[in-house]
Amino acid sequence: MERFNAASAEDAERALLTCLHSPGWAVRVATHRPYPDLDSLLAAADEAAYDLPRAERLAALSAEALPGLPENAYSAAHTALNAANAAYESRFGHPFVIYVDDLKPDEVLDHVLEGIRSRLANDPEEERLVSGEELRRLARGRLTALLSDGNR
Repeated sequence: MERFNAASAEDAERALLTCLHSPGWAVRVATHRPYPDLDSLLAAADEAAYDLPRAERLAALSAEALPGLPENAYSAAHTALNAANAAYESRFGHPFVIYVDDLKPDEVLDHVLEGIRSRLANDPEEERLVSGEELRRLARGRLTALLSDGNR
């Protein structure tokens, strides 16, 4: 936390952009330093993510990719995932995002496929809220990992 708080604004923003590809979010989170602890930083990051303007949220969503499949995933799984993601992108105009960092590697594929299939039934406004929440969770997980690794 000390290194992150002491970093230059440019370095902090660059590090934050690895957590969420949103320049406005990165500037806002970096500007409010210093943070007394990780919980305070995560709360500020959450608030900034909730406040993302629509265009910036869509740009951040578009910068995301599907979670990687385990190395031993069979080719039919890749085909099913690619087809489901294509249907999702066609319906909602951005890639599917879902937080999977808390899952065991062998649970990721089923969780992602189930998530895409169930969320395809959402109306656009409901999916806007769900995808925004997943984007926030991704940023939060990456930020926690970034600071835990001692990179900042």
